[in-house]
Amino acid sequence: MAQGLDIDRWNLECEFNNIDHRTDLNGVDRLIVRRGQTFTISLYLRSGSYQPGVSSLDCVAETGPQPSEQYGTRASFGLSANIDTSCWSAAVTSPPGDMVALSICSAPDAPIGRYTLTLGRSGRIEFILLFNPWCAGDAVYMDNEQNLAEYVLSQDGIIFRGSYKHPIPTPWNFGQFEGGILDACLRILDMNPKCLRNPGKDYSGRRNPIYVSRVLSAMVNCNDDKGVLLGRWTGDYSGGVSPMVWKGSVEILRNWDAQACQPVCYGQCWVFAAVACSVSRALGIPCRVVTNYLSAHDTNNNLVIERYINENGEPIQSREMIWNYHCWVENWMTRPDLKSDFNGWQATDPTPQEKSEGVYCCGPVPVRAIKEGELTFKYDAPFVFAEVNADIISFMKKKDGSTSKVTSTTLVGQNISTKSVGSDAREDITHLYKYPEGSDEEREAFKKADHQNKLLHQEQNQGLHLTIKVTSDMRKGCDFDVFALVTNNTQSTKKCRLVFGSSAVSYNGFLKGNCGFKDLLNVELSPGAERRVPLRLNYSKYGELLTEDNLIRLAALLLDYTTRESVLAVRNIVLENPEIRVRILGEPKENRKLAAEITLQNPLPEPLEACCFSIEGANLTGGCVITERLGSSVGPGEDAKVKVYFTPTHSGLRKLVVDFDSNKLGHVKGYRNVIIGK
Repeated sequence: MAQGLDIDRWNLECEFNNIDHRTDLNGVDRLIVRRGQTFTISLYLRSGSYQPGVSSLDCVAETGPQPSEQYGTRASFGLSANIDTSCWSAAVTSPPGDMVALSICSAPDAPIGRYTLTLGRSGRIEFILLFNPWCAGDAVYMDNEQNLAEYVLSQDGIIFRGSYKHPIPTPWNFGQFEGGILDACLRILDMNPKCLRNPGKDYSGRRNPIYVSRVLSAMVNCNDDKGVLLGRWTGDYSGGVSPMVWKGSVEILRNWDAQACQPVCYGQCWVFAAVACSVSRALGIPCRVVTNYLSAHDTNNNLVIERYINENGEPIQSREMIWNYHCWVENWMTRPDLKSDFNGWQATDPTPQEKSEGVYCCGPVPVRAIKEGELTFKYDAPFVFAEVNADIISFMKKKDGSTSKVTSTTLVGQNISTKSVGSDAREDITHLYKYPEGSDEEREAFKKADHQNKLLHQEQNQGLHLTIKVTSDMRKGCDFDVFALVTNNTQSTKKCRLVFGSSAVSYNGFLKGNCGFKDLLNVELSPGAERRVPLRLNYSKYGELLTEDNLIRLAALLLDYTTRESVLAVRNIVLENPEIRVRILGEPKENRKLAAEITLQNPLPEPLEACCFSIEGANLTGGCVITERLGSSVGPGEDAKVKVYFTPTHSGLRKLVVDFDSNKLGHVKGYRNVIIGK
């Protein structure tokens, strides 16, 4: 007859198990393990000793407020001769004695979260269970160590902003293993409305990374729930801070957790995406931030953006916009609900734009489905398809109220970018979302999406041709020229009107004021001729109008007096901030105080007041932001310079993220990669 083990005490062997499960950066003071992988604890028996084949132990693993075997949130199992990694199982893996090593394995599809494991009558242990991308039985399995190091374990990265012709890398501290972050991530799951309505069903849903990703997409914004971030795009950030202030997710998640789940103010797309990436990686889902340049926001699901301009080529604001760029995340998982071709990266967007099933969330939808035009696939395929593939039709609204169609060469979904694996370089992943513009496969994908692309760019080399050219040296604080280039590709002389204007603009397309304008009523071009028309942009004019995005929208409108046809060219330019130089003083070692000497040269023709540098970095600054203010103003051409001290806590390659702010030059970002020795 089997005899139950009488347990006196136990040791969870947290350090050994957490290192083995790659969760040790969360700390080794509690047990954090990944599903489908064995962990081993030491049991000290009160009386007698373990006897193979005779001793028994009833084990019950439970998660959530209403554990149920039917929902998969409760599992009962006993001792086996060997561990079975396909389900909950336990086996003694040491010789018989009064101290035994008990190995336990969770099912590879068990719900993630906080668990209580009851061992016999007297043992009760607690642990946290995460997704396991190293386990072939887990839906998030990823078969590449370099990718796992980047998309699960890396605590910092690069998010691309700027413009599609000039992508600018912005450093970000994801910090998913910093103190308190995992607890905040689990709290996000607990605060979601589905959990508050039906906790048993919600905890059961946590088996599935599709379900968890969708919950995170809704909960990173606060539009329908007690979510993390409130978005604001108006430029008025009273009651919070500008989205440009953030250098990482740690402060945001800690603030939300500490303030009883009140939303943190404020976020914009790259902040929403970065926080979603931190939470996904913390829970064990491989994740990366993606930037789509010239991203369409289609509000009526017709896959067409109808854009209106006035007779000066200035846009008339509407709900349908072309964002200069838009960021979302991709999570890696299988899609058993779809065909196997659609496993892999899934686009998920936590920025609140349009409602999906009544809630502000978007995805996950397979990136492959977007490329193939499979718009019936879950979730929100038409919206994401339009972001990268919508047609743009431009109309001019005249003063008399009439409208006419304008030939425009803008294409959406350009230079889709993410950080490369193992380096800070940009990886262009446009080919994962769409076939080459104008190719047979692209048109085939459009037909499948029940939508014919107009392929307007094929018309570019017929008739009058208009493009905007810029110089390479467009730095904030400088005066410089931009050019409208008009070419007459017809056999007849053309008389035209050229309107060439510029406006400061936010990255999501809202105009902030005119920076320079030119209206030429008599532009004459003989057949085959070309004319280059300059427009001077002066800092004295654009300096006060620029948003924190440093973006200027250039628009040239050409009106042919003979045919009455119009051609529109639009280009966004991004003005470069000065470089932040970072020098590390001292030998970088674990738990040894270091100094960073940080310098920035004032590029403006006026002094900078209230200058302030701040730094943060995973395992470098103790999960805190360290700030150093300058006591005096910094004149034109002078250096702002500080020394900031910090103490690294872990060895390896780390990223020190730096932000500079002042009254006239705001939130300049920089970083320095530092290798910390043991």
